[in-house]
Amino acid sequence: MRIELKKGDITHQETDAIVNAANNELKGGGGVDGAIHRAGGPAIMKECQEIGYCETGQAVITTAGKLPAKKVIHTVGPVWKGGDQNEEALLSSCYKTSLELAAKNDLKTIAFPNISTGVYGYPKQKAAKIAVNTVKDTAPPKIERVIFVCFDDENHEIYENLLNN
Repeated sequence: MRIELKKGDITHQETDAIVNAANNELKGGGGVDGAIHRAGGPAIMKECQEIGYCETGQAVITTAGKLPAKKVIHTVGPVWKGGDQNEEALLSSCYKTSLELAAKNDLKTIAFPNISTGVYGYPKQKAAKIAVNTVKDTAPPKIERVIFVCFDDENHEIYENLLNN
């Protein structure tokens, strides 16, 4: 498996799957979630409404609508509450279950945003370390390429340092 790092907009990734940092009700929102729904069009929301709910740390899959990716994997990251509310295990589970769902659907390339680091307040350095370690430790053999897509300079620099050391 190859791990890549890109700076930019996850909605532009031409991969088998992109991961959406969703909310439990799969209702769309701000940040990555809103961008994916805006760029992908109503087909994504239609499938999200049919699914209805996703537990924190779990993942579900839908069409990618008008996006260049084939599928969108929606995962619900934890809200940061200081680190003693099982946040690390839940965040790790987001990456692990997304990778497993991709492999189960014969998807070989997957792009991840920086899950839970926006309005959910997860410290960026801690979140990046969990993301990189979980991907390295749990990616199924079917997964050929994982791309971490960072929208901002701070996350990009954090991931760059983690991946190059």
